[in-house]
Amino acid sequence: MARPKSEDKRNAILAAATQVIAEQGLGAPTARIAKVAGVAEGTLFTYFESKDALLNELYLDIKSDMREVMMAGYPKAASIRARSRHVWQKYVDWGVAFPHKRRAVAQLAVSDRLSEPTRAAGMRAFADVNEMMQTSVASGVLRDHPPAFVAAIMGALADTTMEFIEREPAQAERYRDAGFEAFWNAVAKG
Repeated sequence: MARPKSEDKRNAILAAATQVIAEQGLGAPTARIAKVAGVAEGTLFTYFESKDALLNELYLDIKSDMREVMMAGYPKAASIRARSRHVWQKYVDWGVAFPHKRRAVAQLAVSDRLSEPTRAAGMRAFADVNEMMQTSVASGVLRDHPPAFVAAIMGALADTTMEFIEREPAQAERYRDAGFEAFWNAVAKG
């Protein structure tokens, strides 16, 4: 009889994959991931049928974690600027607190190893933000850029902001505010 799967082992594999991918990229061998997780490589494949399955689960796991942090206390009734600032602040704080997750999800996002259903599920996690963007464009608050382009602008400016915060933590608030202003000026009308 097969032994039941352990949530702790699954989480250890995902944490190890996050670390190894952040450090070595998507080409990192599963043997290395298993070693860092403290399990046999065969055990890794008991939990994830293939490396692609592991990568897709990892992407969704990180996106879920990111969403949980970013959407906590999301001010649905606030102005577009206030909601955008909330998302920005939470995202930057998350990225600074979890640099391995940030680097791993960035590599996964541009990978051809993610399935379309996985990408779609990752986007659905941020439905409130996507709806805000569409409503903001329709009402004239934001420029009429494709949502993916706005997200890319936010991501690039947030990455720059996070890098500066990591180098100069005492200036975190200054860089977080300056980064948001640059983002807002790039996407808002007038």
